[in-house]
Amino acid sequence: MIFVWIILAIVVIAVILFNGLVRSKNQVDEAWSDIEVQLKRRYDLIPNLVETVKGYAKQESSVLENVTKARTMAMGAGSMAEKLKDENMLSGALKSLFAVSEAYPDLKSNQNFMKLQADLTDTEDKIQAARRFYNGNVRDYNTKIQQFPTNLFAGMFGFGKREFFDIDEKGPEGQPVNVKF
Repeated sequence: MIFVWIILAIVVIAVILFNGLVRSKNQVDEAWSDIEVQLKRRYDLIPNLVETVKGYAKQESSVLENVTKARTMAMGAGSMAEKLKDENMLSGALKSLFAVSEAYPDLKSNQNFMKLQADLTDTEDKIQAARRFYNGNVRDYNTKIQQFPTNLFAGMFGFGKREFFDIDEKGPEGQPVNVKF
């Protein structure tokens, strides 16, 4: 009879731990979907921004092409490492685009450009908030799968470590990039 109670206790503990792991994994997945929503919003704003700039800065075609290329690569990224690399490249291309806009006073005063710029800034803020939320969930999930006794079941049930989503917000010198609009 004691043997049955021990087996039953092990099964109950395994079910509780498994359910906790599933809940944590789902929270990470939900947080990732929040990031994807904001990234899609940014991807949708970029073509309009490029078209607006194109009308004023035709000679800056290489900057516009870099933004378009970076957007396409970021949208098609598969792995987390690819996504991080491509998102960093897109952020850099957008910073270059806004730096170029400084040379065109008519562009800077264009209402459409100003609205797109404000929308993009708002989206970047939302991406940052979603990234913090995602990384917090990843931290909790990774901690959970490494702690005893959950770690005994995590590998057995196929729960693996998740990667953080850290976009490089600094320039090449390691300092924050100062972009004036």
